[in-house]
Amino acid sequence: MNAKETAQNILDNSHIGTMSTVEANKPFSRYMTFYHEDFSLYTATSKKTEKVEELEKNPNTYILLGYNDEGYGDAFLEIAGTVTISDEERLKEKVWNEHMKPWFTGPEDPDLVILKVVPDSIRVMNKKGEEPQTITF
Repeated sequence: MNAKETAQNILDNSHIGTMSTVEANKPFSRYMTFYHEDFSLYTATSKKTEKVEELEKNPNTYILLGYNDEGYGDAFLEIAGTVTISDEERLKEKVWNEHMKPWFTGPEDPDLVILKVVPDSIRVMNKKGEEPQTITF
């Protein structure tokens, strides 16, 4: 598999990763659940969260996604991207699933926003000892 195929496979099979933002020149990371279309990622959050405030000030993010097994030899992705914050109803309905019910009443919940991550680059890491492979967009 080439780098794009490997990255696509990881995106198809890994949905939980860490998302980092910056506040006061310090990184902050949290686990998030991601969905994707091609190489753009989507994740749901409340517009009242600190990460939304951080992304409004600085829309750059860094995401780690992969490591579904023991972590030895598992390929994973390092994704550098730019985030847009959307409360568009169509997008909220598209990303909505039943696992969000503890936090939101439904896709029409006024606090629900979708973070869209458009990658600047994706690095395929730890692919059975190979050098990292970079995909640029």
